[in-house]
Amino acid sequence: MAANYWESTQRRHWQFSKSQLDELRKKLEDEDPNLVQMYPLPPLRHLSIYFNLQISRLGKRLGVRQQAMATAQLYIRRFYSKVEIRRTNPYLVIATAVYLACKMEECPHHIRLVVSEGRTLWPDFFSSDTSKLGECEFFLISEMSSQMIVHHPYRSLTSLQGTFSLAQEESALAWSIINDHYMTDLPLLYAPHIIALMAILLALVLRPNQTGVQSASNSAGSIASAAHAALSSASQSKAGASEKQGGGARSKVQKLANWLAESNIDIEAIVDCTQEIISFYELHEQYNEKLTREQINRFVKARGLDK
Repeated sequence: MAANYWESTQRRHWQFSKSQLDELRKKLEDEDPNLVQMYPLPPLRHLSIYFNLQISRLGKRLGVRQQAMATAQLYIRRFYSKVEIRRTNPYLVIATAVYLACKMEECPHHIRLVVSEGRTLWPDFFSSDTSKLGECEFFLISEMSSQMIVHHPYRSLTSLQGTFSLAQEESALAWSIINDHYMTDLPLLYAPHIIALMAILLALVLRPNQTGVQSASNSAGSIASAAHAALSSASQSKAGASEKQGGGARSKVQKLANWLAESNIDIEAIVDCTQEIISFYELHEQYNEKLTREQINRFVKARGLDK
């Protein structure tokens, strides 16, 4: 068990480039083009939003804490980088991921309870046979090569709160942004501390108000501009400016930019993360839950995967 991210299987085996991820997914679809053509699916981000909603529903019924649900989301994303979704029953995979994540996060639930709640939530797509979930658990563990330890950005956020003097509302918003990033590919692309810094930057730029993070999609352009301005400032300082700003009332965003300039943090990675999450918020506006649900349910029923 790796005590830190740098020595972990997450860094060594579950961190990819965008092109590597695209290649993995294309390879899965190329294995059976007819299956892909027969059962079209919504964009991956829309599937991720739907899965997140189902995990939240199950998690609330079971009283699962957020970190365990985040672990479940990452298990699902890892699993579907190795297995074509149309070959599985996503509802069973979701329940199994939650069951397994609760074990790993030391808040276990009995298999019968998980199956019972899954049956209540998805009665037409979920078997009451506990052995089905047991088999799926083995399937998940096998496809993830028993590499189950997950390092989350929450720890980095907690440790950096004091460094940037985050108010309670700013910390809460950053936490919410981290929750949202599990609906993107970011956990498979970047280290947890990069995600945490991106969340802090956006939380400071968004300035918590009545609308909170939901306003992000409505003003994505201005948010992106403000975030990139701060990161550009940090990049320029890192490139050459040796002058240090003395005391005085520096804004929190400027304080973050100065801190980044003096660190060895990959600023380009934070830029990419920022663009990705803002793009996700924009796409969220086009999400159609009814269509997504119907397309998933269609292949589950047609292929007899609910048995």
